[in-house]
Amino acid sequence: MNHSDRPGQPVLDRLTFASVARARDVLFHSCQLSSARSNARRLPSFRRLTHMLGTAFCALSCGAAIAASAAAAGSAPRVPTRPPAPVNMSAIAAPDAAGVVDPRRAFMLRDVFAQSVTRKLKVPQADQQAYAQRLQAALRENTLGNLSGEYVVLVDRNANVQAVFIYFRATPADVWQMIGASPVSTGQPGEYDHFITPLGVFEHTPANMDFRSEGTQNENHIRGYGKRDMRIFDLGWAQGERGWGKGGMSQMRFQMHATDPDRLESLLGIRHSKGCVRIPASLNTFLDHYGILDAEYAALVESGRSLWVLKSDRHLTPWAGRYLVVVDSASKSRPAWAPAPGGQTRAKVPAGADTAD
Repeated sequence: MNHSDRPGQPVLDRLTFASVARARDVLFHSCQLSSARSNARRLPSFRRLTHMLGTAFCALSCGAAIAASAAAAGSAPRVPTRPPAPVNMSAIAAPDAAGVVDPRRAFMLRDVFAQSVTRKLKVPQADQQAYAQRLQAALRENTLGNLSGEYVVLVDRNANVQAVFIYFRATPADVWQMIGASPVSTGQPGEYDHFITPLGVFEHTPANMDFRSEGTQNENHIRGYGKRDMRIFDLGWAQGERGWGKGGMSQMRFQMHATDPDRLESLLGIRHSKGCVRIPASLNTFLDHYGILDAEYAALVESGRSLWVLKSDRHLTPWAGRYLVVVDSASKSRPAWAPAPGGQTRAKVPAGADTAD
């Protein structure tokens, strides 16, 4: 995490030259059927021909059905490549007769989250409320106690939980309510260059311009930033606790991003990163497509700037936020709603997988 070639160039350069960000991604991760010949035969009688065609059709149909069933049973689920089903944000944000936009419409994204995010956690209501209180406490400690009207992303770095939540409240008088939750992987101490994911409130701002994955592999054949075009949410430099040697604090580049879909995404739910927050690819797409953390990016676009990192087909929510909050619940045991990956999944992790962010 603490590399000299981490993103650090001026914002203007990162806004203008997409190739710089793409090249950096490379540096981080240096992170049918064959045809058969037919033989001419004499034509049989019409009745015999009809019988033969019917038999052949039945055989082909049954064979195709069996093959399709076997393929469906044996193939692993694939990460969706399409963005979530579009939501008419203009209609959602339309004012009523009094000229007021009802902020409670922000909760409509619960259904979108449920439909489009493949890795979800069913958090009991009591735990949702407990995390809402932790979120409010963290915001209050950072003079943001009255924050409302925008989405906030919350991460529990606790080794027994490893989860990310999206919360919203309409007014400061309301309690935070959960939109959805997914498993994550945060910093795993014990190896060189592995940081413990820092606690605190982190602002997502174009001052630390995001970039997109090239889908490249590092020397251990790991796509540390996930498949091509996944967005890397860059939170900038942060003070992190070193997880190796004598410990202590030093700077690390703090990011939230997808991970290798074939080798590492199945490990979400346990600590495994070098300090960043790894999230499911489908959640990455959800955050990106609806601009959940893009309030300051949207303001920059409204001022007339063109940002290559933002897709033209996005559907920006009217309640875009800007804060990623990291807490530690101090849980002493693993809750049933946040299961860890099984032993067989861990056994399939290739050598060198810990080298990815």
